[in-house]
Amino acid sequence: MSRIAQAFDSGQWSVIASASAKAALLTLALPLAACGAGGFSLQKAEVDRSIITSSAPSSPAAPAVSDQDSDQTTIGNAVSSADIKELGGQTVPWANAGTGSRGAITELVELKDGGLTCRRFSATRESFDGVALYKGELCLAGAGGWRMQEFKAL
Repeated sequence: MSRIAQAFDSGQWSVIASASAKAALLTLALPLAACGAGGFSLQKAEVDRSIITSSAPSSPAAPAVSDQDSDQTTIGNAVSSADIKELGGQTVPWANAGTGSRGAITELVELKDGGLTCRRFSATRESFDGVALYKGELCLAGAGGWRMQEFKAL
């Protein structure tokens, strides 16, 4: 046996191993005990003012109105381009990729009043802000273009 091995018998090795395990356990447990020593209380918690966040300027009315205007134009285009005779009373689906809105045009009829050709209709509008029902009237204007005479939410 070597001199170092002779200096420690097996009993001494177990004491050293036990002491090392205790030291390692104490090293791990001490920081956890320190964290909990003061306790945590929601009443003592404060707002962290060092964190700064930002947001985009808010103007919810303007985009919704322009979305409705864009959807009104899309509905008008669908009404004016529909072949009423071929439809035979079927609904006309519409969708606006720019706003994400969609819906259906129903009760589409063409009327001639004093030489003026108009189309009356009902339309649904499904968008992020809900579902709405509209009544409208589109009339043929000069140069073959159509003009929205009435478009109101019910």
